[in-house]
Order: sequence, then structure tokens, then C-alpha cells
Amino acid sequence: MESSQKAWELENAVKLVDPHRDALYNYEKAEQDAIGSQRPWKNDPHYFKNVRISAVALLKMVMHARSGGSLEIMGLMQGKIAGDTFIVTDAFRLPVEGTETRVNASAEADEYVVQYLSACRENGRMENAVGWYHSHPGYGCWLSGIDVATQMLQQSHVDPFLAVVIDPDRTISAGKVEIGAFRTFPQDYKPAASSGGDDYQTIPLNKIEDFGAHASQYYSLEISHYKSSLDSYLLELLWNKYWVSTISQSPLFTNREYSSKQMLDLSQKIQKAQKAIEAQARGGPGPRVATKDSALDKIVRDSNKIAGEEMTGLLAGDVKAKLFNGVGAPSVQAQAPSVE
Repeated sequence: MESSQKAWELENAVKLVDPHRDALYNYEKAEQDAIGSQRPWKNDPHYFKNVRISAVALLKMVMHARSGGSLEIMGLMQGKIAGDTFIVTDAFRLPVEGTETRVNASAEADEYVVQYLSACRENGRMENAVGWYHSHPGYGCWLSGIDVATQMLQQSHVDPFLAVVIDPDRTISAGKVEIGAFRTFPQDYKPAASSGGDDYQTIPLNKIEDFGAHASQYYSLEISHYKSSLDSYLLELLWNKYWVSTISQSPLFTNREYSSKQMLDLSQKIQKAQKAIEAQARGGPGPRVATKDSALDKIVRDSNKIAGEEMTGLLAGDVKAKLFNGVGAPSVQAQAPSVE
């Protein structure tokens, strides 16, 4: 179990920082108040560039996202600001109603947040809420139109504030946490055209329109993860629960609905690309596909991703079968032949 925890930390690049003083957990109220009064992010829409999330907060968010299944979940993150970086020290879930496409916060959730933060301060934990997180089961880490509106509202009232999205289905399939962190631009701000980085991700066909319509209204932040000596005991307790749920499940069976949706979505994309090619061959108005980021290129990427995840699931099942099949069964000892 210890080796699996270390493998998870390596896979998600969790780094041990400041093992003696645990400086990232030291909260200086006067320093945070000074940052809040200066508000340097108001003059630069790209001011915040990084997010550092503690291993405990990351694991709590992933477990919460996985518990929701195909329904979206929502919670808040606590922490502080250090220069152009959000430091996330902890996270807690909210009592909200979720569907497969959105989460609906209520007055009960607002009251819960006030009571939770008040209880934290009474016990010496002064960190503010620095962001919200929610899940996108099976359709990637990005902000929908509703998410963009929610984040803009938060940034206008309680800035600095951060939006984090976790995909629990892709996390199970890939074995690595699928996570993204985002900030929205002011409404009157027009971002410059992005330079050609390869930040492609698979988006289901029925979500592409929503994804493309709002992609220019926010930007992503670089995410890194850390742990410290204060995390060790809590991380061990959380990992025991996470490890049991992980080792007792097969990615292929747990994610069979997600896998089926991926295959259906891929077939629809192939049909759409085929129609575009046929229309172009007839001299019709169909879009050209012979570019680097063409529809065919994206289909190849998506199919390779699906194949890789299925192979990972098969290998995981094979390893578990060899490790645990026959555990607890009475051992059969060879009997020496009798000699008369």
C-alpha cells in the first residue's frame, strides 16, 4: 500500500516542500490583508499564473468527484495567495444538488460555507476560501458557459478566486488525476491569439459547441502539487480509503458507461469527418481536413487515447488477478506416494 501511494505521488508530481517548517501552511493575516488591499490582479488579467495544491486537498477532491459517479459535484478550496500563485491547503465538499451537466448551489450551501469557515477560524485555521471545484464526469477539464458565468460572478465579488475542474472518469481510466485550474477574463477584455502550444484534449461531440463558444473567456493556470510533514498522517488515513476503493474496482467495469460513450462519440466524429471529406471531393462547401489539427488528426488522437486506456484497464485487471486470485483458499499440499 505504501508503494502504491508513492506511485500515485510520482504520477501526479507531488513534491515534498519545507519538511521542517511547513511554511506553505503558515497563514499571515496581515500579509494577506495587504495583498487584498493592493489587488494587483486588477491591472493584469493574466496576473495569476500558478496553483499549488496540497496532496491532501487533491486526494479529497478526487474522492469527492469519484463519489458523485455520473453526477457533477461541487466544493470549495481554502488557502492563501503568494505572489502570482494560489496556495491551496485544504478542500471541503458542499451540500449541493448535481445533475450530469451542472451543479445547483442553494441557500443551504451558502449557510454551510459560513458555518464551516467560522468553525475553522474558531479552531485557529484562518485560511480564506480561495476557489471552488467541481467535476466534469467524462468530458474533460474546461469551463462551460454556466461555469464561466459563475466564475465571473465570484471574481467580481470575492476575488482572488479560482475555478478547478476534475474529471473522475478520465482519472480512473488514465490512473492520473485529470484536473484543470482556470481564471476568467474581465468582460471587456480581448485576449491575444494564443501561440501554438499543443494543448489538445478530447471533447465529446455534444460539448464541442459549448467548449468553443467560451474558450476565449478564460485561461488556464499551471498546476503543481506538494506535501509536507503535516500532511503525512492525514494523507495516510485518506489513502487507506482511496486505496481500498481503487484496488477493489476494475477501471473497465467501473468506467464501462464512460467507455461506451467514448466509442459512440468517436463513431459520430468519424461519420462527420467522412461526410466532410465526401463533400469536399464533390467540390462542396465542406471544411478542409488536410491540416495539422484537422478532424482526422483529432480522431486518430482520440482513438489512440481510448485504446491506451483500455489496455491500461486490461493490464490492471491481469495484475490484480495474479495478485489476489486464490487468496484465502486452502493450500493444497502435495502428498508423498505411499510405499507398501
